[in-house]
Amino acid sequence: MMQGLEGGRGLWTDSSTPVSRHARIRRFHAHSICATVSIITKNKQTDRLFLMRNLKSISCLLILIHVVFASVLWAGPYPPAADEFGSHAIHREDPAFKYWATGFSDYLVGENVDKTWQVPGNALGKAEGNSFDIVALGSGGSLTLRFDPPIENGEGWDFAVFENSFSDRYLELAYVEVSSNGVDFVRFDAVSLTIDPVSGFGNIDPTDVDNLAGKYRQGYGTPFDLEDISDKPGVLSGDVDLSSIAYVRIVDVVGDGSFLDSLERVIYDPYPTFGSAGFDLDAVGVSNGAPYPDGEYVPPSAPPENDDAGFGNDTGCFIMTIQKIAAKNYRDLF
Repeated sequence: MMQGLEGGRGLWTDSSTPVSRHARIRRFHAHSICATVSIITKNKQTDRLFLMRNLKSISCLLILIHVVFASVLWAGPYPPAADEFGSHAIHREDPAFKYWATGFSDYLVGENVDKTWQVPGNALGKAEGNSFDIVALGSGGSLTLRFDPPIENGEGWDFAVFENSFSDRYLELAYVEVSSNGVDFVRFDAVSLTIDPVSGFGNIDPTDVDNLAGKYRQGYGTPFDLEDISDKPGVLSGDVDLSSIAYVRIVDVVGDGSFLDSLERVIYDPYPTFGSAGFDLDAVGVSNGAPYPDGEYVPPSAPPENDDAGFGNDTGCFIMTIQKIAAKNYRDLF
């Protein structure tokens, strides 16, 4: 089971996988029914007539159980959406920003982008925080931005990438790469725990995403810390100088499952999309080192893998908690 956190990034320190997390979700629904039956049998003689007469009430209780516990099971290990406690989202008006991208090169537009959105100059200067002043990369497209002066590796996050998502969960994602000379690039390690395909208008939980641009809605940037890539071969060889990053390349992730994260897991995001497909880049702002927002996100713990822990007979903590909820909210229900 999940054991704890590593540093302030909210990364589980054991070998938990998204599959085991979703397996716990499936068990949760099954145990919810068992728990409800346990509550009933502790207070009434259970027979078919009683269950039929109280079917509506039992359904209401199951809904209550789901509302109380489902968020615990669905939450991922990484910082949540903008405005939530522990979020790493950086607002475009944050005083930590010192300057913004000053030039661009190598706009390799991907598929399904109308000419209206093929304006790379829209990514220069300060983030606008709206749906229109952007450049669409297209499916699998990319754009390199230039910075004068170069970005430096300071304490905390060093730059932030802005996308134009209209919500906290409709997220189009992109890899982020940096270079000192415009030739040799190093990519940030990225993580995606979304295990099911996402439709063209589907949603992603931001707590399942780390170090991918596009994690936050429009007006809020995804921060990147150059220190995170200090052990990469390109940095250790001297090809990429973290004290002088003059180029940032944004590479759209095609959300059909053909792109992988740094641990070779499939990355899903909304797919297919048309007209302004792929990552919609608003801007990249530079701080040269600034603290992350106050508050550390601590993911809620999920029910244990062990079926007996918390669910055993009628004394497990899960069963007892639900019994307390029922007693408080549904004392006269049955």
